[in-house]
This record gives sequence, C-alpha cells and structure tokens, in this order.
Amino acid sequence: MSTVVMYSSVSVDGFIADEHDQPGPLFDWLSGGEVPLDESGALKVSQASYDYTRAYWDRIGVTIAGRHVFDLTDGWDGKPPSGIDHVVVVTHRPAPEGWDPSAPFHFVDGVEAAVAKARELAGDRVVEVAAGDVGGQVLAAGLVDEVRMDVVPVVFGSGKRYFGSVRAQHLLEDPEVIQGDRVLHVRYQVRRRSS
Repeated sequence: MSTVVMYSSVSVDGFIADEHDQPGPLFDWLSGGEVPLDESGALKVSQASYDYTRAYWDRIGVTIAGRHVFDLTDGWDGKPPSGIDHVVVVTHRPAPEGWDPSAPFHFVDGVEAAVAKARELAGDRVVEVAAGDVGGQVLAAGLVDEVRMDVVPVVFGSGKRYFGSVRAQHLLEDPEVIQGDRVLHVRYQVRRRSS
C-alpha cells in the first residue's frame, strides 16, 4: 500500500507562504547548488539535498492539493508538476469551465475521499499531500504516515501555516535530519495512536 507523506518547504517559524501566498525565499535552496535536480537544469541543489530529494521525488505517484493551490497555479496548465502521474484536488466545486477532462487531475470532495482516490491511483508509490489547510485536515483525519519538511532559515512572522488549522496534538517519531545548503531536510514518521 502507498505511503501518505505531508510535504513542503517551510520557514523556521512554521509558514509555507506569507499572507499573500508568496513563498519568499522558501525555494531558494532549489537553485543555489551545483547538482542538477531534474532534466531542466533550472533546479540545482547541494549533493546532500540531491541524494535526499531525488530519491523521494522519484517515488511520488500522486499529489493531493487543495483547490486554492490548484487555482494559484492555474492547474499547472493541465500537467502535473515534477513528473507526477496524477493530482487529486480537494474541492467542493467542479472542475473549471473548459477544463480538459483527459488531464490527469481528479476533483474530489473531502480529504478522506481524496486519500482513497490517491491511494488507488498511486499503487505502491507515494501519495504526497501538500502542506497547509488540506495537509492539516489529512493529518487530523489520521491518514498521514510521514511528515517531510524542507526547513529554510527564514522567519516569516505570519502567513500560511504548514499544518493549516490543526488544533489537536499529534506525536511524531524522532526526526531524520539531512543538512543541505540553506536548508534542513527533516523527516518524521507519524506516531500511531494505540487502540
């Protein structure tokens, strides 16, 4: 079965964007290194970041995102980002008017239905959940297996929170930490509640 991973770059104080949905320097680590991260050559990272990130990215089959992110990116022009096979969009609204129905995007109402659809599409590959409100809802529903954060040395002070509006405590296992250039890659397994 697929692993569900909540993921994003994040400020030291826990924000994935400012109040205007701008990521500021959160993705600068993706262009400050010497090792090409993909075929485009636009993304270049340190060797440590490459080893950690490329191995993870190669395992992603499906990304779950909210309608807000979908709208901000103009639906990635109908092509899932970074070579991902499918995108599941959590929304109460239908696909945009004129949307190509053959594009590998699936519009689903609710996070439980989104995770079920994503797992069906992913097979044994990773289901990535974008951090923020939708990611927080998936975590609160007990459906996240792992939390990954690319922690960038910047303090935003306010903005869009990594865990969205999660209100309850969730215990994580001890972290795995990899230091790149201008980024710490942190990975936690989610501790399962005993019955």
